[in-house]
Amino acid sequence: MSAAAGLKAATVKHPDAMAPLIRILDELREITRFAGRDDLGSRLSMVRARVGDPRVRLVVVGEPKNGMSTLVNSLVGASVSATDSDLSVPVIVEYGPEPTATLVRSVDGRTERQPVDPLDPGPAISGFGVIRAEFTQPSSLLADGVVVMDAPGTRGADNTTTSMIAAADAVLYVTNASTELTVDQIAYLQRIQQICPTVICVLNKIDQFSHWSHTQQRNRELLDAAGLGFAVAPVSAELHRQAGLTGNYQRDIESGVPQLIDHLRDYVVARADSVALEAAVQDIRLVSDHLGLTLRNEVESLRDPRMRAEITDKLVRARDDAEQQRQRTSNWQVTLVDGSTELMADIEHDLRHRLRSLVRDAEAEIMQHDPARRWKEFGTDLDARICEAVEENFVMAHYRSVELSEQVASKFLADNRAAPLPNMRLENPGEVLEQVQSLEPLESAKARVGQQFLSALRGSYGGILMVGLVTSILKMSLVNWYSIGAGVLLGINALWDERKNLKARRRAEAKVAVARLMDDVIFQVSKESRNRLRAMQRVLRDHFTEIAGDNAKQADEALRLAESAYQKYGDHSGDRIKQVDGQLGKLRGLREQADSLAV
Repeated sequence: MSAAAGLKAATVKHPDAMAPLIRILDELREITRFAGRDDLGSRLSMVRARVGDPRVRLVVVGEPKNGMSTLVNSLVGASVSATDSDLSVPVIVEYGPEPTATLVRSVDGRTERQPVDPLDPGPAISGFGVIRAEFTQPSSLLADGVVVMDAPGTRGADNTTTSMIAAADAVLYVTNASTELTVDQIAYLQRIQQICPTVICVLNKIDQFSHWSHTQQRNRELLDAAGLGFAVAPVSAELHRQAGLTGNYQRDIESGVPQLIDHLRDYVVARADSVALEAAVQDIRLVSDHLGLTLRNEVESLRDPRMRAEITDKLVRARDDAEQQRQRTSNWQVTLVDGSTELMADIEHDLRHRLRSLVRDAEAEIMQHDPARRWKEFGTDLDARICEAVEENFVMAHYRSVELSEQVASKFLADNRAAPLPNMRLENPGEVLEQVQSLEPLESAKARVGQQFLSALRGSYGGILMVGLVTSILKMSLVNWYSIGAGVLLGINALWDERKNLKARRRAEAKVAVARLMDDVIFQVSKESRNRLRAMQRVLRDHFTEIAGDNAKQADEALRLAESAYQKYGDHSGDRIKQVDGQLGKLRGLREQADSLAV
């Protein structure tokens, strides 16, 4: 038995600190019942259960194959989560003096609990109808008052994972140390923060990737740029598991898991009251805003029955506008599609224009000098100018993307104009240009002394022969001073012509090499640019589609509640108005109390 088996589970959330929150939540639930908002009441019930639990609920989420299950096993010190199975169910682990395992099943619409072997729960978990698996373990971390929940691995938010995040006090988001956070992952983390403000990013598998420190730094920069001040903890759950089997303390420290556990104890468990308070106040504010909107719409329709038709028409128009945005191509979609098409064309034209200017400058420099003399220096300088042009092109793409986002956002209300845009700028243009071949060497630059000697010899031979024949008429020999002089002059002239032809050939070859290099650059850079612009377009499309859908839902709900209130209380509107005004005043008071607790 573990040494932790003799410990007792700690109470880390003090009842006296949680009592004001519980009272506010109970009163808010009464207002939700009065307003007919059962959906908000269900959320408050979940928040109350979380606040009333004296322990800290820690949920582990992330994409599949990132080592979440291995990390959970490392945190609790036991194999409670399957690491080699494609079938994944929620796992909840809490403190107990003895290891136990219980499966919660759904059988014919009923929920049943089935105890199983805690040392080998895998076969039972893979059975039909398993909703979740519950374990108890004598772990020191669990004894400190932590409940660990392993969410099913998924590449996007689903109802099960979202519900587990809403029921948690803190979230461990597990990523892979091989690559930095993507735009979709940053957006998902932003959604998580709206549900649970205490989040720790875990960079797993650092033993497999030597560049993990660069990935950690890059993730910090991306999180800061997105306004997410999350810690990034590097760990290797597999290294921790191996160190536990061999008893190697040094490898255990290298795994980073002990440091992560210490961080949880210092910044989550030790601050359990403030962590729970921050999360609960965030939920209270959100619910209060929705309740206030619902009650104000109702009292407005009741206070002046003559305005009922006008209010109803207004809500119908709002619903129709939101529905049109969601169901068919609307103005913002046209703006996005047209703007993206124009942006891609403009960026492509700008890139070609910049590179054509470089080609013209390079050709002018080639014509001024013999390219064979400083071909390497010329290639290095040309590479630097290409990198600069590509970087400027991507900077232009970034700012044009921001402008496009603002144009699309102008079709919505001012509160809905912020969109999580990916960064189009290049920090290292060499990464895009890695596939581009270097500037080709000049074949004609190689020294050809023999060829030049033969050209001079042919010119000399012709001069000697022509002048010798002429002077032979004067009874002189074929080879004489005149024919020798003529041979020397014509040989020098032939050598000069040969050198001029070689220089012209080198210039033509240099121009062809530059043109080929630019074709490769355009091919590679255009592909990367188009990929980034398409990713930007998808991000904007998903962001504003979600806004359009939310607008439609809010309009439908507000319209339904306003008409229901008028039909139900039309003959007794005065009494109902007094009741609603009283609930609004009570709601404002509860909101102020919650804000005072958060100070």
